[in-house]
Amino acid sequence: MRWRRWPQLLEEDYVLDVDTTIKPLYGHQQGAELGYNPTKPGRPSHAIHTAFIGALRLIFSVDVQSGKRHAACHLAPGLWRRLHALARHLWPTLLRGDVGFGNEDYMRECEARRLDYLFKLRRSPGIRTLTRKVAALAQEAWEDADDGWQTCEARVRLTGWSCERRVVVARRRAPTPRRARAAAAQELNLGLEPTRMHWEYTVLVTGGTLPARALVKLYRERADCENVFDELKNQWGLAGFTTHDILRCRTMARIVALLCNWWNVFARLAEPREHMEALTSRPLLLHVVAQVATHAGRTVLRLCSHHGLVREVREAFARLDTIFRRLPAIAEQLGPSSMWPLLLSLAFVKWLRGRVLGSGLAHDPVLTPMLAGTS
Repeated sequence: MRWRRWPQLLEEDYVLDVDTTIKPLYGHQQGAELGYNPTKPGRPSHAIHTAFIGALRLIFSVDVQSGKRHAACHLAPGLWRRLHALARHLWPTLLRGDVGFGNEDYMRECEARRLDYLFKLRRSPGIRTLTRKVAALAQEAWEDADDGWQTCEARVRLTGWSCERRVVVARRRAPTPRRARAAAAQELNLGLEPTRMHWEYTVLVTGGTLPARALVKLYRERADCENVFDELKNQWGLAGFTTHDILRCRTMARIVALLCNWWNVFARLAEPREHMEALTSRPLLLHVVAQVATHAGRTVLRLCSHHGLVREVREAFARLDTIFRRLPAIAEQLGPSSMWPLLLSLAFVKWLRGRVLGSGLAHDPVLTPMLAGTS
């Protein structure tokens, strides 16, 4: 997708997720090399490096490289090249990644570009030492967060780091081993407090100023990455095509990402309350029988759906009909350049919380209730 033509959406604050997935290969394709392959060890593969807008599941960039180039560092050149092609005010508010991105190279590059980041850190000796120190702190030093998490902040400079950075240590109760559970039950029977609690720890590094509890929530939302890859590979065919040379394979991956983005926008126009995966939205919106009837100079298109959720299909097409009938009526006063912001405002109304990306739509009596979520 050419994001330079969709600047209104990128002007909003958004999180850019970066991650890598593996595509196993079964032939003699270019770049089919033995690398990291968790599902089929020893099988040649390609590495698919992807960046997408968190919460929207819009693919920002996708690149296919050889199986040995699976490390996060191989994603960086393409990512920075795509970001530098955009105006500075269209850059993401936050770059988010897992432990593969929590290293000096990525943090230094983000700091040089004044881009906030949120990465998870590996359990290196320095991080284990930090965890032991904060674990010994009193309970008052920990701040409560959502879903049973507690947070504690520190500033550290690990080996290999060029400067001191802000880290957030998050912990929550972990399943207690059997022997520890028996000892705790015995102490409770005696009216004593359990002497030991078991915790699981997560250490995050950030260059921003958001509160610690907000950072923990932001990183937990990153779990949606796996759903994005599952949809791309199993529902859009990102892992289902094979070509001899890697250039065509890379082109096909970008075409898949483009189609996924277009369908995502179209499906959100029909159902703006939540994201609909291709596995359910394609049968819902495409398995429709249409009949064209012309009478007295008037052409009528009749749609008939055999889907089990026929009521939801009717509501979706009624919304689409209202949008595409109303937009030409107000297009003259808005101009062609304002059409995309209007469609995006209606498609991502939940994410935008009713805000309008373009101008002129707020006074339309038909489409305004849709932005307010009342229609």
